[in-house]
Amino acid sequence: MIGRMRERVVAACDGASKGNPGPAGWAWVVADATESPVRWEAGPLGRATNNIAELTALERLLASTDPGVPLEVRMDSQYAMKAVTTWLPGWKRNGWKTAAGKPVANRELVVRIDELLGDRSVEFRYVPAHQVDGDRLNDFADRAASQAAVVQESAGSDLGSPEPPPAPDVPAARKAPRRKANTARAGGGSSARTIKAKFPGRCLCGRSYAAGESIAKNDQGWGHPECRTAVAG
Repeated sequence: MIGRMRERVVAACDGASKGNPGPAGWAWVVADATESPVRWEAGPLGRATNNIAELTALERLLASTDPGVPLEVRMDSQYAMKAVTTWLPGWKRNGWKTAAGKPVANRELVVRIDELLGDRSVEFRYVPAHQVDGDRLNDFADRAASQAAVVQESAGSDLGSPEPPPAPDVPAARKAPRRKANTARAGGGSSARTIKAKFPGRCLCGRSYAAGESIAKNDQGWGHPECRTAVAG
């Protein structure tokens, strides 16, 4: 349990599944007063979906932080965030059934998260995933979860683990090539070229893409070609 050190804790959590379903892992990270990673934990899930990994990461984060201290949680999973904020009240009213009358998926995890939220002060903040110069806490959690999914081993600051390696599917920051002013593309610099993804990832729309699927560069990173078109329009 992380002790009461200050008036507000800033953290991030993330899950990863290499195949969805496939080898999966989860991770959370807590920042210091300068929002630099100071404590983290990651673990394997065997074969699981990305949604299970995302919910597990949030559950482990809530269980590892002081419920008496306000918490800001940064996440790149719109599913997990909406599940415990927007959809949860309706699911409970409907006897843990969706609006369509179907059983709520991953109910055990959602119930556990609901119990951990209780009356504590938690602010959820969505941050886009896999961004060059993106949110550093989300990037750290993403790398830790991805590594846990690949190696299927626990890691963390309490275990003396080294910082997780860079994710291979994040475009490296580089200087933009010079071009004449009249050759700038419409849509804020998004490219019309598509490539095959070498690794699974997540688009700015919140949906995942698989290795081998066609992806395109957009203003916020890599994702589905149709999402690039929607942003450019």
